Formats: sequence, structure tokens, C-alpha cells
Amino acid sequence: MKGLILSGGKGTRLRPLTYTGAKQLVPVANKPVLFYAIEDLVEAGITDVGVIVGDTADQVMAAVGDGSKFGCNVTYIPQDAPLGIAHAVKIAKPFVGNDRFVLFLGDNFIRDGIVPLVQHFQENDLNSLILLNRVKNPQDFGVAEMDGGKVVRLVEKPREPKSDLAVIGIYMFDHHVFEAVDSIKPSARGELEITETIQYLIDNGYRVGAHLLTGWWIDTGKMEDILEANRLILETLEQRVDGRVDAESRLIGKVVIEQGAEIVNSVVRGPAIIGERTRIVNSYVGPFSSIYMDCLISESEIEHSIVLENCCILDIRERIEDSLIGRNVQINRSPIKPKAYKLMLGDHSRIGIP
Repeated sequence: MKGLILSGGKGTRLRPLTYTGAKQLVPVANKPVLFYAIEDLVEAGITDVGVIVGDTADQVMAAVGDGSKFGCNVTYIPQDAPLGIAHAVKIAKPFVGNDRFVLFLGDNFIRDGIVPLVQHFQENDLNSLILLNRVKNPQDFGVAEMDGGKVVRLVEKPREPKSDLAVIGIYMFDHHVFEAVDSIKPSARGELEITETIQYLIDNGYRVGAHLLTGWWIDTGKMEDILEANRLILETLEQRVDGRVDAESRLIGKVVIEQGAEIVNSVVRGPAIIGERTRIVNSYVGPFSSIYMDCLISESEIEHSIVLENCCILDIRERIEDSLIGRNVQINRSPIKPKAYKLMLGDHSRIGIP
């Protein structure tokens, strides 16, 4: 069985952060989102993985490499334009061949992994298996309509949904999916829709199974979703201190201090993770915070936030919270008295806080 991960797309809901970087490489608990998908596949015994790449191909390839650090072999498949999930399946046919495969959107998280789901798909006579999750806003998703436990209809972003069962971004197929993608036409938005692909399988008598998730699932397409994924992953970490913590500092709760990091006269309250070579000086890092590598936080307070690599946060007296701060950002005080901060900053930003 093979794996296929989609790592293209524009990441428009995460702009300006994604103007210069792949949304799948935004770190959650100091690990790029994409890495979790690869690890889920490898955990399920899938070691032949294709990665669909677009405009950010160089960044993705530099981060993932040949896959050996994950225990798999990675093949990169370029997609000239984001023409739909089903289009990505179509262009992956030379890689997939006649094998069964898992299709994984590279910005999706599920708590419990996919091991039992892959086993179920392999052991049963299914042509496809889709994953469903109950949501409060089904009109924003592909929605499954069920009859007696069977999927009878899929509708992409319906105005008046007939169920609250969203089709999430993890699918399993056999080779019949290529018959389906060759038979459908682009939608009104110019894309080959995966919902129409699966509907073709249903309408033509192929067996499409459905699994309703009971654990959490997150599509990390928006800042709020990334912060929530970060919170959930941080809660699972085990405390570890590989860096230096001086006698004047306190670590409270689940805190990970990576190698080369330094905590000086500061408080870090977990769950939180401090990346390699990052320095926290005379500061407070609160719960559900991930500070990536090579950062400096001095005379400042921050919590429930994600800070990417090479950032400096200096002398910020009011607490920063609920924020996603991009790479190479500098935040420092300016003379005007501050009131509050809620930040989403793109890569290479430089701001002065009043």
C-alpha cells in the first residue's frame, strides 16, 4: 500500500504567513504539520510515499528530503496549478500504479493516527474508505449523506446541508479511483472535486465505506486551528530538559527544553516547548506556547502562541497571546504606551510596538 500527501496549495487563509512559506511547514509543537502526516503513514506500515508539491516545492523538498529520516522513501510529484484534490490523484497515477493508497491532505491532523483504519480498509472488500467528523459548520465542507450506515451522496459545501458529517482530508482508494477522476468534469470553480470522484464510485456500484471519527480532527488552514492543534499536541508531550535552566528560573508543568536552549531568570509554565538554541531571558512563557529554534525572548511575556524560528521579542511589557508569529520577526517597544496585542505576522516582518 502507498501513501499520497498533498502539500501544494496557496494557503490563502494563513496569509500573510504563507506568502513566503508552505502552509504545511508551519510548526505545531515545533514540528512542521506535514511531518505528522508522514509519521502517521509510516506508523501504519506505509513506506512508499508520494508528495504532491506546487509553488513551495523547494521548501518542502528541503524539509522532508528523501524520507529516510522518517523511515520511508519519498517521491515528489509536481502539480503545475492547484486544480483540485482529484486532479492531484490523477497526476499521481504513474506513482500509485495498481496499488491501494492513502490520500492525506498535508494540513490535516487526527489524534489517534490511521493504523486501525488502514487495517480495516485492507481487510475488507472496499474500493474506498472515507473519514467523517461531525462539525458545527457543514456548509464549509464536503458533506456525506447516509442511509442505514451506507454513504449514498456527497455534496461539496452545500448551502443547506442534510447532515453534519464532514468528509475530512484523509481518504483510502484502490485503482478504481482513476476511472472516476477520468470520468468527472471540473466544477464551477475549475477544480476536479474529490467529492464528485467518490460520488462516481458510489453511483457505479463500487463499495465506499465510511468511518466516523471519535477523537479530534483539525484542518490547520486557519490561525485559530493551528493554535488549537498546537494546544492538543502540547498536552501529549512528556517533560524533557536537554538545554540549560539557571537556578533563578522555574519550569512548571509539562515543559520541553530542547538542546542548546537557555532559560535565564524566567518562568516557563507548561505545556510548552522551547526550541533549539532559543534563549528566554527575564521573561514569562505561558501555557500552550511553542517557541521554535534560534529565537530570543527577553523582558517579555507570551502565552498560547506559536513563534517560528529566528524571532526576537524584546521588552514587551504587556502579554502577547493567541498569536502566530512568522520567521525572522522582530518585535520591540517603541515610546508610546501600549494597550493590547494580538498578532499574526508574516515572514521577515519587523514591527515596533507602541
